Amino acid sequence: MRFVLPLLLAAILGLAAGVGSAFWMGGLLPFGPRLGDGIDIEDWRSDWSIGSEAADPYVRARIARHGLLALRKEEAVYFTRSVDEKGRALKENCAYRVSGGSFPAEWWSITLYDADSRLPMNEDGALSFDASDAEALGMAEDWTFMIGADQGGMEPRQWVSSKAAGTFDLTLRLYLPSEALLASPETALTPPSIEQIACERKG
Repeated sequence: MRFVLPLLLAAILGLAAGVGSAFWMGGLLPFGPRLGDGIDIEDWRSDWSIGSEAADPYVRARIARHGLLALRKEEAVYFTRSVDEKGRALKENCAYRVSGGSFPAEWWSITLYDADSRLPMNEDGALSFDASDAEALGMAEDWTFMIGADQGGMEPRQWVSSKAAGTFDLTLRLYLPSEALLASPETALTPPSIEQIACERKG
């Protein structure tokens, strides 16, 4: 019996270490690796192993958790950002202006996700802005959209709702990226800016 307890304890510790490391590497804990580790362009971050044969099971787990389609890199690349131009976390109770221009890709979209990597649970139907919206607004080369918990007089296609998002991030998807972007993202990509306009006090 005196050997059973140490063996049982070792088994429990081994199991806890294994499960804990899997959760840590899979991005299921509030710390540890995240999508976006590797490339950082003005706080827009990406992991260039996404969509490549170099993606290990842990990277794939983080991709699945974040809801990315994980297409091949030649088909789509992804960047995420969770702070504004001054490094402040993006929050539901603040309004933001997101501005940018053309990208080295055939098509693009920017989508808002909440802290749990889900689309916010609201019925506004305004959770992304893309190349089609920019073109429809006559802003294909120099576009702007607003993020806020309410529309605030903006054109419907020029507003992304943060209602029920809490602390959120944005995902930029670039479809059919150029060879220059794939080879040197830091020099080929001019990323969007995110300017905080105002915040409402809670309570």
